[in-house]
Amino acid sequence: MIFNFGSINIDHTYHLPYFVRPGETLKSDKYSNGLGGKGVNQSLAIARAKGRVSHWGRVAVTDAWVTDELQCAGVDVSDIELTDEPSGHAIIQIDAGGENAILLFSGANHGFTEERILALLAETNPGDTILIQNECNGLDKLIPLAVSHGCKVIFNAAPMDDGVLSLPLNQCQLLFFNRTEAALLLDMPIESSASDLLRRLNETLGGTEVVLTLGSEGAWYQRSSETFFQAAIRVKAIDTTAAGDTFVGYFLAARQAGLGPRQCLHRATAAAALTVQRRGAASSIPMAEEVDEFIYQNTQE
Repeated sequence: MIFNFGSINIDHTYHLPYFVRPGETLKSDKYSNGLGGKGVNQSLAIARAKGRVSHWGRVAVTDAWVTDELQCAGVDVSDIELTDEPSGHAIIQIDAGGENAILLFSGANHGFTEERILALLAETNPGDTILIQNECNGLDKLIPLAVSHGCKVIFNAAPMDDGVLSLPLNQCQLLFFNRTEAALLLDMPIESSASDLLRRLNETLGGTEVVLTLGSEGAWYQRSSETFFQAAIRVKAIDTTAAGDTFVGYFLAARQAGLGPRQCLHRATAAAALTVQRRGAASSIPMAEEVDEFIYQNTQE
């Protein structure tokens, strides 16, 4: 089982010709709202990839419909806490090229106490996997406590901020970064090459497994001197909102199923390529059968 200590957000999405500039009022030609948050997206991706996942999260009691939607997708929701605090939410701008800019309010996602974290970890067994992102509080306590319980911690360091720099990343088994996140962590230029980023990540983190995603430039897996590269699948992107979360979820579900790093990269890349061709966050994450068909079609071309 993968236990996902993850955010739950309500997304408010606006489609615009370009991102709003300071002092500007810009008309949106399309609006939608729905389930989102990096944590929820990754739980949904794992479940839709036929993985086994239990979500650890907090959401306002007025948004209890979230648990029904997750449960219907195959996510274990027994440890989602309903609270009187407002839910986390995001204001998402999507421009004409499919890129996004996001304003995030943490809300209930930042209400975890150490007592609650200990209670959640008490349900785990040695060898279980704990997945985390940087949208919930308490990571500085969770990581060492999870390791002391014998759990394997997997961290998607997004969104990146200064707090990540103080976390015990070397206690994590696997880390996911995109180019910007890796560069900020290492204090390197954003335009740094993949080879330079991977070399510095290896020097900084030692033998910790790393997945470096580079969008249209593909993705890398690294563990010490072992590396694998997966080229991106060329598609027309209309919305990149949940692509990274889909990649993480599908990679971990494939890993849970016993596939090796190269196969995990391939499957995760295909799932993300499908996601960017659809609008929305949670709603854009494909089902396993769709990914199977997409991979088959691409091998025939």
